[in-house]
Amino acid sequence: MKEITVAILGCGNRGGDVYARHLAAQGALVTHLVDPRPARLSEVASRHGLTSAVCFPDWDAFFALGRVADAVVIATPDDAHVQPCLRALALGYDVLLEKPVCLAESELDTLLHAEARSTGSVTVCHVLRATPFFKEIRGVLDSGRLGQLVGIQHAENVAYWHYAHSYVRGNWRSSPPAAPFVLAKSCHDLDLLRWFAGAPPSRVDSQGGLHHFRPENAPPGASERCVTCLVSGCPYDARLIYGPRPLDVWPNTVLTAGGQSLSEALASGPYGQCVYLGLNNVADHQTVSVTFANGVTAGLSVSAFTHNNTRTLKLLGTHGELRGQMELGELEVHGFHGGTVERWTVEASGNHGGGDTRLVHDWLAFLRGEAAVPTPLAESLDSHRMAFAAERSRLA
Repeated sequence: MKEITVAILGCGNRGGDVYARHLAAQGALVTHLVDPRPARLSEVASRHGLTSAVCFPDWDAFFALGRVADAVVIATPDDAHVQPCLRALALGYDVLLEKPVCLAESELDTLLHAEARSTGSVTVCHVLRATPFFKEIRGVLDSGRLGQLVGIQHAENVAYWHYAHSYVRGNWRSSPPAAPFVLAKSCHDLDLLRWFAGAPPSRVDSQGGLHHFRPENAPPGASERCVTCLVSGCPYDARLIYGPRPLDVWPNTVLTAGGQSLSEALASGPYGQCVYLGLNNVADHQTVSVTFANGVTAGLSVSAFTHNNTRTLKLLGTHGELRGQMELGELEVHGFHGGTVERWTVEASGNHGGGDTRLVHDWLAFLRGEAAVPTPLAESLDSHRMAFAAERSRLA
């Protein structure tokens, strides 16, 4: 089996903890690292036995070496994806590009044109397509058991604590510089809608806003930081969200990256701040309606106000209905001919229901010449076009 060498640009949770780890576990060799944080760079380098000679504080220094690996992972912050990707394509690299790929719609065509001129390729990290759960659903569609697909009802249940972590306290709480909520969180889901519909979008409408995480909703007596707050029973108390969770798994690994303790992170970092300080501006509940070119319609709901972190959906066909719940891997198909009902479960363990592992597997198979590119870039970018259109509609 051909050994694949990969450089990791951006050593945060996705780059350092997810993609680098899965690449190494599946036989690839991580050869170079880029990150502006010395402590984090050293931490990830030690996992892969790398010296400071192959670690760089910025991508300019890395790309100055020319092409030194087979491929690169770009998992830098949202607003720093396009430029390193263009540099990588100019050198002929194959790129695994974290989503969202950009913050400006015009940059979608910039990436497409750059890929067309390059000997390299871009694979967007739409990990949900790679999960056993959604692959099973695609298989049901392809079998014809539902007849002609007419409609899709899809919900991303973010979970109240996850929203507080990522979109009130975390890197995606303010847009700009981060992507808007529907792009940052749900371009995965919009990509699924595109995949199931089998056609590009023709119309997008959206409603939503920031309903709850505002200063006027703070309970009386709330402190600016949870560790000093005397209010009891707040569901967003950082001590209750992070304290019971293992230190070596997400989301706690985000707080402790670079060697910081959990108590230190809650005492001085953003993840210990009150959710009602008004430091966030992205939507906490949003609905999106999409009509595709072949007439399929889809509705997406993405909300902070759910107890569990999962995705649920219905596919409505002329001969049957499919229902699914991702967290439990539960699927059922109701056939209209004879009232048949099929129920079964699909493996759904692991990050993103196993999608992180499978995406890396599929990308490595492509790099080794064993398979086609997981999803063509042009099709992947339709998810972003829908997200940009949804945000324009929501704000209109």
